[in-house]
Amino acid sequence: MPHIDTHAPGAFAWIELATTDQAAAKTFYGQLLGWAVDDIPLGPGETYSMFILDGRHAGAAHTLLSDERAAGVPPHWNLYVAVRSADEIASRVVPLGGQLLAPPFDVMDAGRMAVVQDPTGAVLAIWEARQHAGTGIAGVPGTLVWADLVTPDRNRVEPFYAGLFGWTFGKEDEDPSHAYWHIKTGDEYIGGIPPVNAYGPNVPPHWLAYFEVASCDASAEQATRLGARLFMPPTTFEHVGRMAVVADPQGAMFAMFEPERR
Repeated sequence: MPHIDTHAPGAFAWIELATTDQAAAKTFYGQLLGWAVDDIPLGPGETYSMFILDGRHAGAAHTLLSDERAAGVPPHWNLYVAVRSADEIASRVVPLGGQLLAPPFDVMDAGRMAVVQDPTGAVLAIWEARQHAGTGIAGVPGTLVWADLVTPDRNRVEPFYAGLFGWTFGKEDEDPSHAYWHIKTGDEYIGGIPPVNAYGPNVPPHWLAYFEVASCDASAEQATRLGARLFMPPTTFEHVGRMAVVADPQGAMFAMFEPERR
């Protein structure tokens, strides 16, 4: 299994579930994606659940913060982007048209992070690794493989992410209303931006994480059997693979991806 020890700046470095039922989420994802769990105490009645695959960190889960619940924030997956300096990157957010929802702060000796919101409202975190590099495994079922940015204005967010992380965008040479934009950091493809008409008009801007699975059809069936809601049934994308979009039993959205076998 491909093990990861460091993440290049601009790459997705961590994936974290904020949920209303941490115990149920651990059971659901453990059965669906084959994750073991290492619970780390945070304080009275609080734990941070590390998801483990092949002895490596694949992601984590925690209970939604009380202020998030009070504000009506639903369960969701948080994506983290690797950076050399959280402070330096955070200083660019507002000048580029975004919002700094949480200024840089230390996460014990694990690293330093901040939470940012792009000009259309999608949220992600930045991660300056110290003792914790982030995800330690990739390229096998149960690992983060891709991420889509769902946004109503691709032209508005392009300069934001280019200025923040140095991302470049590959735009398919076809009708803009159908074209999918690919996101690259350096020479690596890490995600994309679907056209606006790919989602309903009332879907708020957000990042959608994709996890690799051995069989999209079998995993979608298992997810629904475990209480998930299927939003996009397993669908084949030519020369790419097969994917499905679901919400876990608490409502957090994610996608499953079976790469095309060649």
